[in-house]
Amino acid sequence: MLVIRFLRVGKKNQPSFKIVVVDKRRSSKSGRFLEEVGFYNPLTKEKVLKADRIKYWLSKGVRPSPTVHNLLIKEKILEGKKIPKHKKPKKKPSFAKATEGKEKKP
Repeated sequence: MLVIRFLRVGKKNQPSFKIVVVDKRRSSKSGRFLEEVGFYNPLTKEKVLKADRIKYWLSKGVRPSPTVHNLLIKEKILEGKKIPKHKKPKKKPSFAKATEGKEKKP
């Protein structure tokens, strides 16, 4: 399955990312990708996206990673809602509520 995801490049503490189309089963760090469709530098907020190539790959059924999906929505290449970064943790039942229905036997 193909995905559009970030490929980290740059020095230590100076990240920048290539936006690439890659097979999901392969490691993104291997550097083997099908096509580079953009570039993103989070420090300078510089973005270069090939919108026509991204739309082509999306039409072929390639899915973007959640972070790339949010970036594409921000740049108005995709329409829809952003994917939340962090899921809310499920609340565990408290001990008092769990033992409330049980009665102690003498």
